[in-house]
Amino acid sequence: MPVPVPAPVPEGTWGQPTRRGVPGRGASRDAVGWVKAHGGAGVTSLVEVFGGVDLGARWPEPGRGEPRRVVLVGRTSASGLRSVSQALRSLAEGHAPRGLDLLCVVLIADAPGMLPLGLLRRIRVVRSVARVHRVPWIPAWREGGEPRRLPVQLERLGELVGAPAGRERGRS
Repeated sequence: MPVPVPAPVPEGTWGQPTRRGVPGRGASRDAVGWVKAHGGAGVTSLVEVFGGVDLGARWPEPGRGEPRRVVLVGRTSASGLRSVSQALRSLAEGHAPRGLDLLCVVLIADAPGMLPLGLLRRIRVVRSVARVHRVPWIPAWREGGEPRRLPVQLERLGELVGAPAGRERGRS
């Protein structure tokens, strides 16, 4: 007789986030909270470079001691950009705690090379409502390593979030 396998726990949608503990609790309200728009967005890599709090796919609650300054992260794929748009819509419609400061949206390349025109148009729409920082394809991240040199786009992002990129860690 086969052993029953439990169904995977789905990611929360922006209207109803799934909460598994409170990863940001106790962090400084002045820290940067990194919010992923979807699974595989790249938040873990950015937290390793800049520090801050990985909040998962939910907005932080500054009233509970979580960071009020947030960065929304997504990939440049069609589904990634759709998730970013849904998250921004939830913020605009007031489905997030008051007092959040969205520093920017970070869009990490989902593949090497140029983006198709349709995706560039979607990015323009996102830019119309939020500051956007694009991060190029970083092959070392795909393999679980660190790049020899961090792209200039990450240095600029570090200036915005007030955390210099971990250059020593980025050289191997």
